Amino acid sequence: MSTESTDPATPSPGSAPRETREFQAEVKKMLDIVIHSLYTEREIFLRELISNAADALEKFRHQKLASQGEKIFDDHLPLEIKLKVDKDHNTLTITDTGIGMDRGELEHNLGTIAHSGSRTFLANLAENQRQDTQLIGQFGVGFYAAFMVADKVRVQSRSFRPDDAGHEWVSDGTGTYTIGPCPGIRRGTRIILDLKEDAKEFADEERIKQIIRRYSSFVPFPIKVAEEAVNTVQAIWTRGKSEIKEEEYQEFYKYIANAFDEPLTRLHFSADAPLAVKALLFFPRENIERMGFGRLDPGVNLYCQRVLIEQHSKNILPEWLRFVKGVIDSEDLPLNISRQALQDSALVAKINRVITKRVLKHLAELAKNEPETYEKFWHSFGMFLKEGAISDFNYRKELAGLLRFESSRTEPGKLTSLADYVSRMAAEQKDIYYISGPSREAVETGPYLEAFKRRDIEVLYTMDPMDDFALNHIGEFEERKLVSADRDDLDLGEAGQQEEEKAEEGKETLAPEEAKELTAWIKEVLGDKVKEVKESKRLTDSPAMVVNPDGFLTSSMERVMRASGQNLPDFGGKNLEINPGHGLIGGLNRLRQSDEPLAKQITEQIFDNAMIQAGLLSEPRTMVNRNYEILTRLVK
Repeated sequence: MSTESTDPATPSPGSAPRETREFQAEVKKMLDIVIHSLYTEREIFLRELISNAADALEKFRHQKLASQGEKIFDDHLPLEIKLKVDKDHNTLTITDTGIGMDRGELEHNLGTIAHSGSRTFLANLAENQRQDTQLIGQFGVGFYAAFMVADKVRVQSRSFRPDDAGHEWVSDGTGTYTIGPCPGIRRGTRIILDLKEDAKEFADEERIKQIIRRYSSFVPFPIKVAEEAVNTVQAIWTRGKSEIKEEEYQEFYKYIANAFDEPLTRLHFSADAPLAVKALLFFPRENIERMGFGRLDPGVNLYCQRVLIEQHSKNILPEWLRFVKGVIDSEDLPLNISRQALQDSALVAKINRVITKRVLKHLAELAKNEPETYEKFWHSFGMFLKEGAISDFNYRKELAGLLRFESSRTEPGKLTSLADYVSRMAAEQKDIYYISGPSREAVETGPYLEAFKRRDIEVLYTMDPMDDFALNHIGEFEERKLVSADRDDLDLGEAGQQEEEKAEEGKETLAPEEAKELTAWIKEVLGDKVKEVKESKRLTDSPAMVVNPDGFLTSSMERVMRASGQNLPDFGGKNLEINPGHGLIGGLNRLRQSDEPLAKQITEQIFDNAMIQAGLLSEPRTMVNRNYEILTRLVK
């Protein structure tokens, strides 16, 4: 810890006198920009000053290793950063025991805006030395953020060199600075901020601790406020996985995610291209967004050399992975000059792709190696993967492999993947089929499965409103189309054809001409409610069903779009298929000859019933009234 000089402004014998110098005109402009425009949050100044202090400590650490026994001034001092507030005098002091600066370095580093001592230090190192040196500062403007909160800034510094003497740099940030001797101080740098009247909050210990915890929790040197270490959680993502205990992972997750439970799974990895990236990501157990707590903020914080750049970063992972918690750190991040935003959007997009692919690979490995754990993950967070399949073309192939559904071959509550479905397909089956419904019971008692049951073809059950949208956007899986079972132009091929022909043998049905006349009459009765009325080739037990003539918008998708108030594309209505072998259809054909008004009411009732089974009847009052009229006629 540095000691106060009895008279810092008094030159020591033989030292250079105190001088006042003026910033150059362009430097004044830059200083004004830094103070008033560069940073969006005033508190950022503390992050910058602590980062500079950490760099000074890192430089000293490296210098000591390279000195090979050469004498170093104050060699015994611990490497640390200390902060002290003085409410009475409205000051904040930041002190480090780092490499320090001599008079020339003070003048060069602080008297020249946008000159980075860290960048110069790195440039002078050999390539192999740079890899072991963790410096944060690169732009040389962060120090001047101090003037956002201070009327006057004093920098007292003493170099590590034994033959050097302490010096002080002072400026009010308006146009000049003074530099002169400051004897009696220890190695390192002390920055004293005379705070502005409207910046008194930064003379409060708790406020200072809060800022440190937010931006500088993982700086690799102790940061102390009133002798209390504030950054007590280690940046474990910088260590190898084999070096980290399970308890450390759990503790870190609870800290970074503000959680009380343990994560379901985690991903810890490093990548060298396109940038050097270290990531420690956690997958929670519970989805609080699904619990009704509102839309989640992105859960990953972005660091550069352990210093926070973006909290809840929206750039580094796609929005549909917002449930992931953790940190991503890169020493090569393309930051803008204020280190508050990423600069090279193309490079950031590459980082985004690298990390996203690693997340999806991790989930695929989890599904393969720990299926029970993955199923827990799917129940909580499957909605996010479906969101990705709908909104993000780049990852649909990977996401398709992660989707899970119940099916006609699984037990209730058991899930299957598209890959497992394909492995069970008969050789002659060309497509993957799915059908929507509010529940498994509703799907299995509906009309759409009848042809599939008869032909022993597996059908996926899409019981979440997002399922159909996801499968529709994916389109195909392993070169097989994903086809909704409620589409009109369904082609089941020759699979199960013999079984179908046997089922039709001996069954009473309308003659072809009768069926043709009846479908024409029903179309006339229903008018614009339907696009076409056809004789069904797939119904066995149900009298009728509605199907989608466009083959794109499934009934489930239409239901969701109606509920959300979206305008639906005009495809001219549904098609109605009737089962000419069903007793109700045969009776309707006879009734229209003897009591056409009642036959028309029953026709409309059959159509509404089919719409109900498709989940599309939005106005039931007319149907209910008609139903009562029919019942009244039957009991007379």
